[in-house]
Amino acid sequence: MRWLVVLIATGLLSQAALNLIRPVTTYKLISFGSGSFTVGAVTAAYAILPLFTAMLLGRVSSRISRIRFLMVTGVALLALGGVGINLSPNALSVALSSAVLGLGHLVFTIGGQSSIARFFPDKDLDKGFGWFTAAYAAGQFLGPLMGGLVLGTGTDAHSAQRIADINLSLWIGVGVALLAVPFLLPNFQPRVSKSVSSARPERSTASIGSILKVRGMVSHMFASLTLLSMLDILTAFLPLVAEKHDVTPAAVGVLLAIRGCASVVSRLFIPKLSAHFDRHQMLVASLYISGVSIALAPTFIDVLWASGLALLVGGFFLGLGQPMTMTMISTSVPTVDRGSALAVRLMGNRLGQVALPVISSSVAAGLGPAGAIWFCCALLCLSGAEKNLRR
Repeated sequence: MRWLVVLIATGLLSQAALNLIRPVTTYKLISFGSGSFTVGAVTAAYAILPLFTAMLLGRVSSRISRIRFLMVTGVALLALGGVGINLSPNALSVALSSAVLGLGHLVFTIGGQSSIARFFPDKDLDKGFGWFTAAYAAGQFLGPLMGGLVLGTGTDAHSAQRIADINLSLWIGVGVALLAVPFLLPNFQPRVSKSVSSARPERSTASIGSILKVRGMVSHMFASLTLLSMLDILTAFLPLVAEKHDVTPAAVGVLLAIRGCASVVSRLFIPKLSAHFDRHQMLVASLYISGVSIALAPTFIDVLWASGLALLVGGFFLGLGQPMTMTMISTSVPTVDRGSALAVRLMGNRLGQVALPVISSSVAAGLGPAGAIWFCCALLCLSGAEKNLRR
C-alpha cells in the first residue's frame, strides 16, 4: 500500500528531525548555564500547546478527508520550532519554540495515527501501528546519532566550537523535517475508509468523559503516558547525566541511537510476537522490563558498554508498548470515534509530558539528573503492577 510507505517515510523523517533537535536543545540550554530545573521546564513546555489542542485536533482528523494536509501542517510546525530554538537568545525563547515543536509533533502524529485507524482493517491495526511506530523508532535512532556526530567529542559546554556545532545540528534538523513535505503533497491517500459511506467521514460526537469511561481506557492511557514520558525524560536528562560524568555528546548520541534501534527491531517483530502472546502480556512485559533496564543506564553511564546494553534491552521492550496501547485504545471504541480516542490518548500523553518533567526535575534536585530517569522508570513499573492487578 503506497499510503503506508508514505506514512513510514514521513514518520521516519519527522522523528529523525525531532530527535535530533530535542537532545541538542538540552546542550543549547547547558551553553546558557541552565541546570536540571530549566531543562525540566523546557521539556514540559514542549507539551503545553498539545495538551490544550489534542482533542480539537482529534476531532478535526475525524472530519477531514485529505488527512495528509494535517500532516504537512505538522511538519511545517516542526521546522518552525527548530528554527526558533536555533535563533533563541535565552532559555525562555527556547521554551516558547519548544512549545511550537511539540505542537508540530502532535499535529503530524494525530494525522498519521488517525489515518491508520481509518484506512486499515481491524485485523491489520497491529501491523499498521507497528510499522508506523517502527518508523518513529528509526527516526529516534537516526536523529540522536546525527546530532551526536555533529557535536563531536568535545566536552567544553561553552566553547565557540560547541555553540557553532549546536546551531549546525539544529539547521540540519529543520532540513530533515522539511524533506517529508514532498512525500505528502501527492495524493497517495486511499479512497475508501472504514468510517465513511460517502466521500465525507462521519463526525465523532464522543466527549473526553465518554471515552475515559470506556472499560480499561484510563489504564491503557496511563501505560501510554508513562511509556512516552520515559522517552522525553531520557532524551532530555541523559545529556545532563553525561555532562556531569564528562561523557561526550557523540557517546550520548550513540546511546540514544541504541535505544531507538532496539525499538525499531521490536516493532518489526510485533506481528510475529502477536501470534504467540496477547496484547496484555506484551504490554506488561514492556512496562516492567523497560523500567528496570533503563534505570541501569544512568547508573553505569561511565561504563558505556553497560549503559548501552541496558538501553538495548530497555529500548526493545519500550518499543513494544506504544503500538499495543494504540491498538487497545482504538479497538475499545466505535470506528468513527477512533480519531477522538487517539487524540484523548495523546492529550493524556501530553499531560504526562508537562507534569513529569517538572516533577522529575524536582527529584533531580536531590538525586542529580539521573534521579529524573529513575523516577520515570519507577512509574513504568507501577503501571505494569496496575495492569496485573486489573487483570
